[in-house]
Amino acid sequence: MEEPRRIRVLIAKPGLDGHDRGAKVVARALRDAGMEVIYTGIRQTPEMIVATALQEDVQVIGLSILSGAHMALFPRIMALSKEKGMEGVKVFAGGIIPDEDVPEIKAMGIEEVFGPGTTTQQIIEAVRTSIEIRS
Repeated sequence: MEEPRRIRVLIAKPGLDGHDRGAKVVARALRDAGMEVIYTGIRQTPEMIVATALQEDVQVIGLSILSGAHMALFPRIMALSKEKGMEGVKVFAGGIIPDEDVPEIKAMGIEEVFGPGTTTQQIIEAVRTSIEIRS
């Protein structure tokens, strides 16, 4: 019997934000939950994130941002993903994102936005649920 494919997740830090503790906590939690996690490190361009996601054949991209540049970076990431034929890849975002930006972010195609106070268990469940729905 063939083992089910583990969920592959890319955790990325777009833009010039140099604070990555939260991204590392999420990456470790997803890994501990049995997922394969690729962490890009800090200061990634949208092009770098999409290229890595494509190369690593991920099912999920997690974007962590604290800099306030989400409304400039997220649309570019989503456009590049579509351009590369990655419509099936689920994208999540987290960090310091004002509530008033969340509807527009979700309209871009980002599945969920996780703010301060979100537990790692909530993130794990959201990722698992999004992949189960897709399967």
